[in-house]
Amino acid sequence: MNSSGFTPPQVEWAILAPELILITGALVLLLVSTFFRHRPVGNSWSMFTLAVTGAALISTIGLWRDVTGPEGVPRLGLADAVALDGFAVLVTVIICAAVALAVLVADGFLWNERLDQPAFYVLLLLSAAGGLLMGKANDLIVVFLGLEILSIALYVLAAFHRGKPRSSEAAIKYFVLGSFSSAIFLYGVALTYGATGTTNLGGITAFLRSNIVPGGVLYGGFGLLLVGLGFKVAAVPFHMWTPDVYQGSPTPVTGFMAAAAKAAGFAALLRIFFSAFGDQRLDWQPIVWALAVASLVVGSVLAVVQTDVKRMLAYSSISHAGYILIGLQAATERGIAGSLFYLLAYTFMVLGSFAVVTVVAGPGDDSHHLDNYRGLAKRRPGLTLCLTLFLLAQAGVPFTAGFLAKFGVIAAAVESGSYALAVIAMLAAVVATFFYLRLIVVMYMGGETEAASPDRAIELPLAGALAIGLALAFTVGAGLLPEPVLNFARNATLIGL
Repeated sequence: MNSSGFTPPQVEWAILAPELILITGALVLLLVSTFFRHRPVGNSWSMFTLAVTGAALISTIGLWRDVTGPEGVPRLGLADAVALDGFAVLVTVIICAAVALAVLVADGFLWNERLDQPAFYVLLLLSAAGGLLMGKANDLIVVFLGLEILSIALYVLAAFHRGKPRSSEAAIKYFVLGSFSSAIFLYGVALTYGATGTTNLGGITAFLRSNIVPGGVLYGGFGLLLVGLGFKVAAVPFHMWTPDVYQGSPTPVTGFMAAAAKAAGFAALLRIFFSAFGDQRLDWQPIVWALAVASLVVGSVLAVVQTDVKRMLAYSSISHAGYILIGLQAATERGIAGSLFYLLAYTFMVLGSFAVVTVVAGPGDDSHHLDNYRGLAKRRPGLTLCLTLFLLAQAGVPFTAGFLAKFGVIAAAVESGSYALAVIAMLAAVVATFFYLRLIVVMYMGGETEAASPDRAIELPLAGALAIGLALAFTVGAGLLPEPVLNFARNATLIGL
């Protein structure tokens, strides 16, 4: 304690090891790149970024051992503002995996498009650090801080394809609507503080258990929190930005956005509502039920009429958000485990899909119409098979990670008595299967058009092939041997601190 009577909080730096590694790596990369303006030999920028991401992943091994097992105990740090538990570690693994795959996908893309590689990777690492912070946040202020770090870097990444008007347009739309959603989230924090006198999630839980709080202010608080985070996860009706931003952003950025931003947003949603507002679940469950149904229906139905593959995958992403919301709506440990497994599986499925889309698009990142995929199987049969498996996994075909992901959240809904929601989810899966199969049919049976001329070579960079291979290995491997991944998700639900 100093002369003013203030005692600074004790900082346990080990809890924030992955975030510190990513931020330090980004700063080192930024500093070094300022002194080496010319392109380095080989792929040193991407290799350095992968090394930093790998170090962050390795640091999670020790963190996982600290919080799981017979002697593992969840820990709080930074004056109880951050929480280290299995949930936080799994979110860290998901986002770091998304960064690694995005780096591999972007490597060849940045060279071909002559874009600034160090700046791209710096923004990628900083955005991921914000997402990791959201996964560990035990205070609404820390959630907001992580949300802004994640979002600001993504706004710039969306506009990274200089000279492309649609990239700038996507960034402006994302920035304007994202700013509104952040303001709404902040209003939710203010109302929650007004109702409970604290922004700490543990403090909110303790206050609500021992006091009768007038419903108006509290309901307004978690309603606005739900709106702010609903934008980030692209849940209906806060999804309006998604198709245009996904279509206009550079394709590797779109893949990272679909995986990491959704994982971070859902990490905050799951922790806030299941942990802090768990005792009020009867008040917010109907709202989440409605959001899940709207996301399932709108995402599946509107994807059917799309002719641009990136827009189709954008509406598919909206539909997947609906499935993850089912796990939250169940408000049980099985539901949370199902949502976490879904996020992990979806990360590999969607980044694998966008890796193939990046390759097929070719120079300029312009060839995203369905006609560009006609007869693709005749030109690149291996690439077509990979995309087919990713699409079938997203449709929920058995023996893939996507099937187990859908089964997990639907089973949690049935267990909690939400039978109507489970039926709607299964019907939405049938509708979604149609537009996935339509693209598959076009690739295998569609006649070649001028847009899909065999004269246009499709080059597959080594890094891109590695990304596709890793994503495919997890998608199929977790479907055939799911127990280790399922146990990982089940052991990661220790979020009631």
